[in-house]
Amino acid sequence: MLNRRTFLALTAASAAMPRLAFAQQGPNSILNVSYDIARELYTSINEGFVPAWKQKTGQQITVNQSHAGSSRQARAIIEGLEGDVVTFNQELDIQVLAKAGFVAKDWKQKFPNNASPYYSFPAFLVRAGNPKGIKDWNDLVRDDVKVIFPNPKTSGNARYTYLAAYAYALEQNKGDVAKADAFVKKLLSNVPVFDTGGRAATTTFVERETGDVLVTFEAETRVIQDLYKDKKLQTVVPSVSIQGDFPVAIVDKVVDKRGSRAVATAYLEFLYSAEGQTILAKGYNRVVDPKVAAAFKDQFPPIRLLTVDAVFGGWEKVQAEQFASGGKLDQLFTGR
Repeated sequence: MLNRRTFLALTAASAAMPRLAFAQQGPNSILNVSYDIARELYTSINEGFVPAWKQKTGQQITVNQSHAGSSRQARAIIEGLEGDVVTFNQELDIQVLAKAGFVAKDWKQKFPNNASPYYSFPAFLVRAGNPKGIKDWNDLVRDDVKVIFPNPKTSGNARYTYLAAYAYALEQNKGDVAKADAFVKKLLSNVPVFDTGGRAATTTFVERETGDVLVTFEAETRVIQDLYKDKKLQTVVPSVSIQGDFPVAIVDKVVDKRGSRAVATAYLEFLYSAEGQTILAKGYNRVVDPKVAAAFKDQFPPIRLLTVDAVFGGWEKVQAEQFASGGKLDQLFTGR
């Protein structure tokens, strides 16, 4: 987690930035290629960044947004979508871009906290009054419960759901892999439809009124509650979940072509500033700035969070064993 000294250094450097003459010579827009459910969040970020950039440089910048399942977004960049920055919800898809030469191989060292300015975790959104009495992961494998979350093959959001359920099952069954497999296979069988991204899954659950529980990031459950107050939806925080970090990176191949590196870098640095962290926290994300996190602590219930590294040995191992073609996910998806 980022310490206060690092934040003070970032803030001081940002405050001291001169009005850059070259800013006017660069492009007057950048594209943020992001995960599916982050539209409103980055609209708020842009409303903070744009005037800050103009004050520092004199340049009026427009930040355009693209949103879809993070794996689809990574493929889109490889296929020609000119995103200056990526703000994804798990690192596998940035690694894909790094291997393809679009992102620096040491991208995690380019920004603080392993290039992850905030985090969340899979939580549950249930209907008014929680009629099915859903409290924890074991309730999601009951025969009378229909679960909504997107396809783990296309959605980073859903990959975290898959991993959180698997981690829970491993704990409950004292590391018995066969029992954990059976648990996750039953969970997958309880999903009536797999949408490609988190926002489509939200539409399925909220507007089409399909399913008894939506599994998505805690931040998204709270945003949905605000957007659909009339439905009186409720967030349920499970006993344990997997920490979902939200990594960011400069798309070097694009910014070098467009001459947008300065503004793209400043945009991602803004996410770590006190203002950026406050905007993220107001959007119900858990942030890494200790001071901002303390100011918002009352809005976040306690949760025991596991990590991909601790449970699964890291993302490279997860990709090879769980998500690669023919891996565990494909095996458990059999019959779907």
